[in-house]
Amino acid sequence: MCEATDMIADSAAVSPPLTGIRSSSSLRSLVLSPSKSVSLSQPKVTIDVEFVDGLTNVKAKLHARSYKSVDFARDLLAILVALRVPGWHKTQVTPESLSIRKVSGALTNTIFFVSCPTIALVPTLLLRIYGPSSSSLVSRSHELRMLHILSSRCHFGPRVYGTFTNGRIEEYFESVTLVSSDLRDRKTSQWIASRMAELHSVEISVVEGPLTVSALEGKSWEIGVKKNVKAWMPAARKVLGLHCISEATRQTLNIDRFYELWMRYLRWVSHVEKVEGASRRVFAHNDTQYGNILRLTSPLRQDAPEHHQIVVVDFEYASPNPVAFEIANHFHEWTADYHSSTPHFLDPNRYPTMEERQNFYRAYLAHSRPTATCASSVPTLRSEVEVSQLERQVRIWSPASHGMWTVWGIVQAQDSLERGELEPEFDYLAYATCRMEGFIRELSELGVR
Repeated sequence: MCEATDMIADSAAVSPPLTGIRSSSSLRSLVLSPSKSVSLSQPKVTIDVEFVDGLTNVKAKLHARSYKSVDFARDLLAILVALRVPGWHKTQVTPESLSIRKVSGALTNTIFFVSCPTIALVPTLLLRIYGPSSSSLVSRSHELRMLHILSSRCHFGPRVYGTFTNGRIEEYFESVTLVSSDLRDRKTSQWIASRMAELHSVEISVVEGPLTVSALEGKSWEIGVKKNVKAWMPAARKVLGLHCISEATRQTLNIDRFYELWMRYLRWVSHVEKVEGASRRVFAHNDTQYGNILRLTSPLRQDAPEHHQIVVVDFEYASPNPVAFEIANHFHEWTADYHSSTPHFLDPNRYPTMEERQNFYRAYLAHSRPTATCASSVPTLRSEVEVSQLERQVRIWSPASHGMWTVWGIVQAQDSLERGELEPEFDYLAYATCRMEGFIRELSELGVR
């Protein structure tokens, strides 16, 4: 549920004078003079450049809250030039010519579209500034390696042009971001399912590397949802221990009781999968909410299938997981409206109907090829028995989505709590509460007590 990428009309068009970016030790330094990159009579801007995880990285920070300031534009432009972003580093772009448009609804990170409307052929970019709490949730080095493999070898997701201390610069797709109502469109839902199946056809080892003893879960991969909950629990406990947390909130989000139920649930799942058969483990996106799904507005290649209009972005939570978890997680996102007056609230009445779920399952199964590596799949007919089996497996794994995002929401609340925000832009604790209620409700429905 992490990034919603519908653009709002916040735009910063800035002008000098500006200040530079400074940093300390590095592998090498790059000095940008006004004559080379920023055609203003300002002091030279020095930023340090190194190579990390196969990508150019500059030792500089951007402060998302200051994106309308002149300093922000100057610093951003210096980063783009230092990273040698195609179409940007050899042009006479000036800070005052930048258009910086904030994207609404982004929760883990802050996202901007960056362009230079006054100069032809300068491409629009996506600027991602990491959220303050995201280091507790995401391994950025693993994410960057994964993104490089997915984009270069498997043609999924955006190209990453380079990174800076607290963010990165990505390829921008000419597209529109889906909205909540788009998920209910029959054809769009089929396209999402088809693209999901194609991603699941990527062999886990292609992205994650060879299977090692530390990655094992029985004879398969350790799944991401289990790893995440276990890894995030200490940070969640720390947040709930803050002095500003009320006793009522601690009782509502009883983390020890949650973890007891979580472990009981995992034991139940293990038993059921031994009896009924396990949901196939795949490389999964794990966050297919509508804000992470784009529809391309540029023409497709003539030989491209129509569902390739759909592009899924924001792979920071991607990992091995059961197919059923991925689909269940997507279905829960049907119940959210991150642009409403209560963006933290998930309405169970908006969950897809049986007909809508079956429409999704059939499209998914038609494009599913478990043995593929990075190739797109060819549709095949699947039986109604497989549809029914998938429905059952999604039901089994559905509480896991609620459980994972419960812990995530608690961790994400840390920054706003420590800043003393009484009315944060997104109420993470209220979101965690909503997810906790869903987790407990679905355990009861499955007879897990």
